[in-house]
Amino acid sequence: MAANFIEEITWRGMLHDAMPGTEEHLLEKMRSAYVGFDPTADSLHIGNLVPIMLLSHYQRCGHKPIALIGGATGMIGDPSGKSSERNLLDETTLRHNQEAVKKQLSQFLDFDGTSENAAELVNNYDWMKDFSFLEFIRDVGKHITVNYMMAKDSVKNRLSGETSDGMSFTEFTYQLVQGYDFLHLYKNKNCSIQMGGSDQWGNITTGTELVRRIGNGKGYAVTCPLITKSDGSKFGKSEGGNVWLDKNRTSPYKFYQYWLNSSDEDAEKYIKIFTFLDQPTIESLITQHREAPHARVLQKRLAEETTLNIHSQEDLDNAIKASNILFGKSTSEDLKNLDEATFLDVFEGVPQAETNKSELNDGVGIISALGEKSNFLKSNGEARRALKENSISVNKEKVKEDYLLSENDLINGQFILLQRGKKNYFVLRFV
Repeated sequence: MAANFIEEITWRGMLHDAMPGTEEHLLEKMRSAYVGFDPTADSLHIGNLVPIMLLSHYQRCGHKPIALIGGATGMIGDPSGKSSERNLLDETTLRHNQEAVKKQLSQFLDFDGTSENAAELVNNYDWMKDFSFLEFIRDVGKHITVNYMMAKDSVKNRLSGETSDGMSFTEFTYQLVQGYDFLHLYKNKNCSIQMGGSDQWGNITTGTELVRRIGNGKGYAVTCPLITKSDGSKFGKSEGGNVWLDKNRTSPYKFYQYWLNSSDEDAEKYIKIFTFLDQPTIESLITQHREAPHARVLQKRLAEETTLNIHSQEDLDNAIKASNILFGKSTSEDLKNLDEATFLDVFEGVPQAETNKSELNDGVGIISALGEKSNFLKSNGEARRALKENSISVNKEKVKEDYLLSENDLINGQFILLQRGKKNYFVLRFV
């Protein structure tokens, strides 16, 4: 065995709870474990990264990971941690989402069928779709009492919540369906462990009960902590909502920035959870960081490693270049190398004005560009004073009073970046 999985996730701060005997069970031989993923979108987000990393460490420790796409459960909705029911999906959408999710999981898991511990992807819709309601309540439902189900925190919290409208029967049965998944994988894939977030403990233990009562076997549970941010805000959310793994939903630049902006306290925690760096490397980085926190060594390495895990080296290089445009020394050439989406991400929130591109044929005077064309500066007089003070830049390069904007200045054929001093920016868009 390559390494002790429980030891590995413990030092990384990724173990919340494990059923007694789990570590010994794993040390005996290669074991299969599964984690369920919600297929309600065609991309995972960074909130899914902890269970993904769990599965990846599990495979690296010589065991066999199974990623379960909740096609059937995605049609129901999980009450755990939710205050309302989720939208239900049709089969075509679920299959599309499954393929997209598998592609993202492939960056962390080896699905190559030749190795004994190759990862597998399964969808619970495949075994639930032909299971009739009568068969289910006869073969599964009779083994779990309502008292047992009502005692679960996920059910109690929904029923006692002030804003709750109660809980539908559909959602109430969720833990039985998830529990049956464990039993099915135990019987058909020799899978003896289910892993997930700490909010899943109730659902997972319902599965271990079914394995015991119907499968006459023993199932184990491992949960990871729910990640929080030191300032109390929700991990994985930015001003624009979820931070997605799909670059079309969250650009590599924004993804990189999310990690780069971590607090010192969070960065120390995140670098253990979200990277594959070993313990000596991480301890060395933490020591360096504590000695010179202003250098943000931890945040930079964290942002680099996570971006590289999800995106390409080229995406990472571009994200670093884009970050330097706002926060470091960069040139007009760096600006012109940005694609439109990244340019707009970098200068999101920066005031903009539109003007006609044909005006560039004869050149647009810098005083006019700063004043009447943009209202960046209040008057021509203020524009002249700023130019005399040498505080005006076009695309990061200082200019004088006689400067004329031309088509050569266009970034992506449409933008020109005006700047006063270090931090005041304005985007002129030529259409």
